[in-house]
Amino acid sequence: MPKTLSDFIREARARIEEISADDLAELLDDGAEPLIVDTREPYEYAVRHIPGSLLIPRGVLESAADPNNARRVEALYGARDRTVVLYCDTGARSAMGTAVLQDMGFADVRNLAGGLKLWEAEDFEVEEGEYAGALP
Repeated sequence: MPKTLSDFIREARARIEEISADDLAELLDDGAEPLIVDTREPYEYAVRHIPGSLLIPRGVLESAADPNNARRVEALYGARDRTVVLYCDTGARSAMGTAVLQDMGFADVRNLAGGLKLWEAEDFEVEEGEYAGALP
């Protein structure tokens, strides 16, 4: 039987580490500097995002993380030994992205459980505005 999107998400979540909104906020409050990656699209980022997050849409994540690819993003591929936290709206796209980065050798990559919706529901800071950086 062919796999569905739900199958891919379930398989990814079974083998990745997730981080709660509370735990991420605590990391940030303690002065840790994880690389926070928004895996949504630019129009979604413009509406609301976690302050300081790097925008790398899920569709180009692999190329952005590959140091040998012309579309690489130094901030991402150079973070292989840092804590990297991916998020999307609900945590589904970012779960699949977390699994991919794990397969690519990232040492400490986590998915924000519940995504931006849960982050907002917990009353953590979000901001709006176009992404100012270069996209891969």
